[in-house]
Order: sequence, then C-alpha cells, then structure tokens
Amino acid sequence: MKTRYFIFISYKGTSYHGWQYQPNSLTVQQILDEALSAITGEKIASTGAGRTDAGVHALVFCAHFDSGLNDLDTRGGIIPSLNGFLPEDISVTGLRKVIPESSARFSALSRTYKYYISRKKDPFRKDFSWLHTGSIDVDLMNKASFLLTRYSDFTSFSKLHSDTRTNICRIFDASWEEVDNQLIFTIKADRFLRNMVRAVAGTLIQVGRGRTSLEEFEEIILAKDRSRAGGSVPARGLFLTAIEYPENIFI
Repeated sequence: MKTRYFIFISYKGTSYHGWQYQPNSLTVQQILDEALSAITGEKIASTGAGRTDAGVHALVFCAHFDSGLNDLDTRGGIIPSLNGFLPEDISVTGLRKVIPESSARFSALSRTYKYYISRKKDPFRKDFSWLHTGSIDVDLMNKASFLLTRYSDFTSFSKLHSDTRTNICRIFDASWEEVDNQLIFTIKADRFLRNMVRAVAGTLIQVGRGRTSLEEFEEIILAKDRSRAGGSVPARGLFLTAIEYPENIFI
C-alpha cells in the first residue's frame, strides 16, 4: 500500500507556463515530478492544489503524491536533495504524510492571493508587480471589493471556455492597502476560477480610476458575463500566498 504525502513548494513563475502540465510548454508540475521521480527512484505523478496561470508566482503551493516509501517525511536529507535537483526558481519548503483520502486540491479550506501594483518605476520589482502610476481611489476600490463577499457566482470573472464545472466560490475577504509605494490586493476564498483574481483586480482598477461606478461593478457581478468585466491585469504581479488545510488530515 502506498503512502500519500503533501509537498509544499514555492516558485517564481516567470519562466513557466503555469503549474499544470501543458503540451510543449515548461511547467512547474513537470519539473517537480521529474525531481521527485529522480530522488525516490519511483515514477511520481503529483496533483496540485490548483492551477496557476503562466507567469504567476507562489510563495506557498501544495501538491500531493503517492509513494511506496513510507518514511519520506522523516528522512532528514530528502528536502535538501530535492532542492539540489530543482532549479533556483523552485524550492521545496516542506513534506508531510497525510491520510490516504487527502487531496491537495479538494481538502483545502481556503486559498489566499495577493496582487502587487508598483506606484513608481522600480527595476527590482518589475518581475513581481505591475507598474501603474495614474490616479487611483483606494477607498472606492475597497468598497467595491467588499461587494464581492456578498455574492457567490463569479462567472463574470472566469476564463471563457474553461472546463470548470461550477463558477460558485465563497470569498471570505477582499481588500486593498497601500504600502511603500505599492498597492496590494489581498483576496481569500474557498476556491478560485481560472484567471479570476486577475480579472477581479483589473475590474477593481477600473473602479479606482473612476471608469466604473460601485453600482456598475455590482451589475457586472450579477450579469454573469465575462465581456462585462474589465481586462485581466498582468500575471507577474500575482502571488499565491497561503493555502489552509484541516489539521486532522496530517499524520
């Protein structure tokens, strides 16, 4: 009987076509599975907590995999060995044994993303934020962000023609703050649709620039029509920063 593990990683998404396997494209999943297979001597196929778009970063990401080895979590050298095999832009931060039915995707209670906008040109932030120096009303964007917590169907912010079975999500919190010449958007939900955070952020920016009113923003949510919402902000400013799991799944 195989043992199931959760592996926690962080990665800079600049060089990758997202997390999930893509034909003829380099992905984080491909690189991680190759490392796990090489270190364990088994053919490992991981399952991620979700998809991240091409160019999106993860301070925290989780995947599960099954192995015939039942002591990987107690081997002191496994994480250094994996990190020695992986490229510099992917790092393993933890490995934990879980009960067999646990899923990195479906066992998650919540996920948190942050989107970073630079308010002045900064060459050291260019890979990790979107430059936007125009006038913007943060208070108004926070009022619009709060409206998101009142609704559950976010079809208007979902990637068109995706294979998602439902567009229902529960948003626990959404807010903006201004810190050190940056605008930071934080959003926490039980799940996210493909491209959802970038589409939400892009539409909220339209509110902050005075191009969309609060009433119009609410109408966009209710319309369940992607063409009504604003464009998606660039991927480079988006980070997956937290994934919450119930403690009782860990062994």
